Parts: sequence; C-alpha cells; structure tokens
Amino acid sequence: MDQPVSEQSVLGALREALESGTMRAARRMVAGLRPGEIARLLESLPYTERRVVWELVDRDFEGEVLVELADDVRDSLIREMDVDQVVAATEGMAVDDLADLVVDLPEAITQQVLRSLDREDREELREVLAYPEDSAGGLMDTDTMSVRPDVSVEVVLRYLRAHDELPDRTDLLFVVDRDNHFLGTVALTSLLVADPDAIIEDLVTPEAMSVNALTDALEVARVFEDRDLLSIAVVDDDNLLVGRITVDDVIDVIRDEAEHSLMGAAGLDEDHDLFAPVFQSSRRRAFWLGINLLTAFVAASVVDLFQTTIDKVVLLAVLMPIVPSMGGVAGTQTLTIITRAIALGQIEASNALYVLRHEVLVGVINGFFWAGLVAVVTAVWFGTWDIGLLIAVALATNLVVAAVCGYAIPLILGRLRVDPALAGGVILTTITDVVGYGVFLGLGAAFLL
Repeated sequence: MDQPVSEQSVLGALREALESGTMRAARRMVAGLRPGEIARLLESLPYTERRVVWELVDRDFEGEVLVELADDVRDSLIREMDVDQVVAATEGMAVDDLADLVVDLPEAITQQVLRSLDREDREELREVLAYPEDSAGGLMDTDTMSVRPDVSVEVVLRYLRAHDELPDRTDLLFVVDRDNHFLGTVALTSLLVADPDAIIEDLVTPEAMSVNALTDALEVARVFEDRDLLSIAVVDDDNLLVGRITVDDVIDVIRDEAEHSLMGAAGLDEDHDLFAPVFQSSRRRAFWLGINLLTAFVAASVVDLFQTTIDKVVLLAVLMPIVPSMGGVAGTQTLTIITRAIALGQIEASNALYVLRHEVLVGVINGFFWAGLVAVVTAVWFGTWDIGLLIAVALATNLVVAAVCGYAIPLILGRLRVDPALAGGVILTTITDVVGYGVFLGLGAAFLL
C-alpha cells in the first residue's frame, strides 16, 4: 500500500523539479494532491515559484484551491488572473465555498461571477451572502435533503435513489412540514435498517439540534464539539430550514480562530503571507511596533521620574528589570487563559467573580513565593536586606496587579468590541512596566534616600 507523503517531502521534490526544469514531473506531483494540500503547498513557496506552480493546477480545481488559500496569497494570485479565468474557476463550486470566495473578490469580478450562475444558484448565493461571514448563515450550504414526516421509508429511499448523487457529507435527512418548518432529523443509517412501510414521523429525532442562521460561527463550533456532530440544520427566526453546516466547515472555523489567536498576540493578521514582498511585510508589522514603542516611552518616563534615586542607589538600576519582566510574564499567562475562556464561552456573569478571585489568589501565592526567593537571592548577592525587601514588595505587588489586569483587560476589550488577542498584550505590558518600575523605584526613593 502506498504511504502518504509529507508536505515537506512534496515541497522539496517539487522545488527540485522546478529548479531542474522537469515540468512534467512537477505537474504530476501537483495533480496527485487534493485542493487543500495544493493550497498549503502554494503558501510554502516564494512568489515566483508560486506563480509557476499555480499554472500547473488543473483548471477544474482552481476554485477549490482558491477557497483554501490564506487571503493574502489568494489575492496575489487573483491579481495575476484575468476576469474570465476567475469566473471559470468558480464554475461548479458549492454555494458555501463560492460565498467564501466572492466576498474577497473585487466588485467587478463578483458581478461577473453572479451573472455566470443560473438563477437558482444565484439566489442561493445571495441568500448566504445576506448573512454575516462569521455566522451560521455565512457558513451554511443551502443544498439540503429534506423529507415530509407523513411519507414512508420506501418512498424516501426511492426519492434518494432517483438522485445521481447526494450532497457531500450527507448523514442526515431534515424533516420539515409543508411550510418548510424544521421538525427534526432522520439518520441515513436508520433508513437503511427500517421497515420499508414505516412512516418517517416514527423515525424522526425531534430533539435534534438546529442553529439560528445568525448564531456566531464560534458558537456553532462549540455545538459541534459538545455534541460530536457531523452536520446540523440551520433555521431562520421562523424556524424555517434554510441550510445545513457540515463538520468540514467547522474545522475551518476552529483553524482560523487558532491562527487568529496565535498571530493576533503578535499584532499580525492570521492571513499573513510568509513570502509577501519585504516592504509589504514591513509596513504591516510597523503599526504595532510603533504602538509598542509609544508604550515603552511611557514606561521610560516613569523611570526618568526617579533618575535621582537611581543615581544615588545604583543597585536599583541593576535589579529593576526583574519586577516588570516577572509581572509581564504572569499577566500574559492570565491574559491568555482568560482570552481563551472567553472564546470558549466559559466566562459569564455567574462565574466571573469566582474566576477573578481565583486569578488574584494565584497572583498572591506566586507573588509571595517569588518575592521571598528574590529577597533572599538579592540579600546574599549584594549583602543587604534593604533592597531585597524592596524588590520583594514591588514584585509581589506587580504580580497581583498583573493577575487583575490579565483578567480584566480581555473582558473590557470585549465589551468595547476590540479584539483582546490583538490589543491585550500591548496594554498589559504597559501596565506591568509602569507599575513595576513605579512601585520599585518609588519605594527606593522613599526608604533608601
């Protein structure tokens, strides 16, 4: 049996083929990959090689590959395509995938794509696009299989056999009344073993889950995780069946959220192109570097207030980086935990106070433990308990402040509709730096001069 080939080995072999000019071998390699694998491969290539490999992609799969690509990479490829080529790439795509693609296309190309669709597909696409991109309606596929509750299993099986193929990943049939109100589901496995004369109403699962079309995509992902679902019905405010979401769509949501959290912590976009032009990458990273520089000046201004103290007690300058550094690390731990808890819906009014108390107690325990350790090390190192006790008090104070701020910042930013993953770290670092320097140097000015 053939063993799966890793992306790294494909990437290496493909680059060797491109460098040696053996395009036939390169084309065979690309043809043996699935759309998602081709997308990851394209994202791993510099711009010039990416363009060459893109020309090797089967035209029938171009649309599916474009959907899988990060926004920056997709945009760079589309800029090199003419309108007719983009329109041709969208032919035959599922409506939910097409909706993901057209929202990022220039308006002129979007209109061309819409005109290329038949009336039914055009209406379905407009229905999906009417919902926010990060909602259940934005994720859903309108291609559903529904049946009435008053028909027999035999009738339903004949209905299914009349189709050349079923929608991808169909595991359930949705049961609706004559007005298309959602009533429940019937599993295909149940149909296969049921008495042909049985009525669908007797097989329906009335407690089957559905989600409103306006439900947030992350909430949909939590429902899939909690209930181990493969698909779920999407309904509107009147409980009318409007579509379905399958597990592959949810995997994309989970991946995007994980990438957003990881990249956002560094002030970067999750769709950042690793091989983007140098000046473009520099420009994108410059904003948060500038913000960080401003906050660093704020911390430096606090240090400057105690310049006289530092001149007279030089040991303070040697030890003072310890306090804000420890506070920053402790605060980041809390910030990360709370940001994740918010994303998972684990924090609400009923447990918010408990979580705050928990984080403060963690800060207190770690504060006193590390403060005591630092005091002893400082006293042994420099032969004086005065500065050891000062840094201990400052460190304990900053760790508690860091815990409180790490808890409060993401909650406050969430209420202000600001992404905690993007802005939380900068704010937290500023606070722990200012408090750390201010308390340590302030105590030094008060007790050592």
